[in-house]
Amino acid sequence: MKRSYQEDQKSSDGSKNKFARLERPESKLQTRPSSLFKGSGVFPYFRKPTEIGSLSLDIKRNFYNDRSQLKHYISPKDIYNVRFDLTKGYHNFIEKDENSEEYINDILKWISCNREKFLLEDEKQKSDEEIREIRNLHTDFVCWRGLLTKLLCTPFENRDGWRIAVTLFKGTLYMCEFDTESRKRQKQEMSERQKEMTYWGWKFEQYVTADKPGGVPSTGEAVNNCEAFCTVVRSRLEKHSLLFSGEVDAIDEQAKESCKYVEFKTTRQLDNYRQERNFIKFKLIKWWAQSFLVGIPTIICGYRDDDGVVHSLEKMETLKIPQRAKEERDGWDPVVCFNFLDKFLSHVKRTCTKDDAQTVYLFEWTPPGEITCTVQNPGSRFQFLPQWYTENG
Repeated sequence: MKRSYQEDQKSSDGSKNKFARLERPESKLQTRPSSLFKGSGVFPYFRKPTEIGSLSLDIKRNFYNDRSQLKHYISPKDIYNVRFDLTKGYHNFIEKDENSEEYINDILKWISCNREKFLLEDEKQKSDEEIREIRNLHTDFVCWRGLLTKLLCTPFENRDGWRIAVTLFKGTLYMCEFDTESRKRQKQEMSERQKEMTYWGWKFEQYVTADKPGGVPSTGEAVNNCEAFCTVVRSRLEKHSLLFSGEVDAIDEQAKESCKYVEFKTTRQLDNYRQERNFIKFKLIKWWAQSFLVGIPTIICGYRDDDGVVHSLEKMETLKIPQRAKEERDGWDPVVCFNFLDKFLSHVKRTCTKDDAQTVYLFEWTPPGEITCTVQNPGSRFQFLPQWYTENG
């Protein structure tokens, strides 16, 4: 991929809701074949993500408009020779309540605390009282980074669908992901082994992070996935201005890059070509999309065995990952990913035209079909903008 970022100066699962109604007969978008989104083969304009803030969540999921939960990367002396037992402490795992509906509330809380970051130059000259009345964010889309990651992977995804609710409010399109019925079943039917393997990723982070630069990892403490540090970034894809937030695993103070954030991942050690091919085709696309979106330059991968023991680490450069896919037969293409995202966002703008906090447009997709859209009646379970935000935000 010759182009990466451009700098600022350059310009469903098929389930039915009986209370829903089709907005328009044309509210469908094709996702196959992926060649539909190849275009001229040139990477679309994507402005380099700029961090404009951050937020932290404590163990009780309380929101803080600060960087208090940011962890620091502590590199092992020899990344090619480690022994991290990821099974340790599993039965003491303090797990986030997955049944708690958080929607995009934490992003909205951050917006409410940082209204001044959305003001135009002429608006900054107004009185404090006048500024409090300004509700326009001058931003097209607001969402979590994970939602955009799923959209980028859609042209090459053959298993997991998605369900995205969209509300147009004061000129901004807010997007929130909801579990599909299929995803709900997967969560309910997870085996104990699957649950433990999910824990391994969180435990890996504990082995390579500390609360302060140069600190010592506290691997004896109970692991929890409740605490979080999230970056808030601005970017633009073609004509679409974006504000989104994503969780960041740690910062590497020794990194030479301007963005010093790092992402941690684990995967089974690759023993043959078939395993490596599947790793590149199905897993690396998600890793790349997730880090590329917020400008994280480095991914630290821990290679583990079947017993959950990591024996070596690899530092991957995010911008070089697509080349590995390009070298594979039927590999994924970052140009297709971003062209598809551009087309989807344009489709959302054309479809979601009623500016009303209680109106929800529900986009659903089950691979390899078309993306459909229905409008939900007021008060549906997909309504996600809270009253405290729409009345006082």
